[in-house]
Amino acid sequence: MAATKLGRTNQYLTFRLGPETYALDVGNAREIVEVSEVTKIPRTPPWIRGVINLRGTVVPVLDLKLKFDMGVTEKTVNTVVIIVELLLAGDPFVIGVLADAAQEVFELEAKHIEPPPKFGARVDTQYMRGLARRGDAIYIILDIERVFSGGDMSMAQQVSESLEAQTVQELDGTKQA
Repeated sequence: MAATKLGRTNQYLTFRLGPETYALDVGNAREIVEVSEVTKIPRTPPWIRGVINLRGTVVPVLDLKLKFDMGVTEKTVNTVVIIVELLLAGDPFVIGVLADAAQEVFELEAKHIEPPPKFGARVDTQYMRGLARRGDAIYIILDIERVFSGGDMSMAQQVSESLEAQTVQELDGTKQA
């Protein structure tokens, strides 16, 4: 699932992280679920909050606020997990992303998207596809595949695969006590 290019009208799912509104291409969003019990996994980075069971599939849950050094996402009545599918080393991979609230899906033409600002070396804009203007609001459009690429995601993928294998063994009765 490749990210959509900015040369045409795109649909975006918007969500809140603290006071900021972010958006991601709806092509990457599979569904939005309520925050269930997140099982913590030892010896993972703090922004990997743990895993959830999504209809029999183990899904790592990541906290973007922690990854972006914005604090911890606290569980409230509005907190959701956005189930995101992306390509990791060429293979589809499903993760859950904690958000303070999901908002809306809207279409936005490329002319309303500006490239990421150049703030200098102190602000990291590598995860941004651009800034969107819609009315008086500004949305930070994430390049979700960049956010979750690299060595950090390899750990999340290993956790997911290890727990999936363990679950299959338990269901098959092949796990030794």
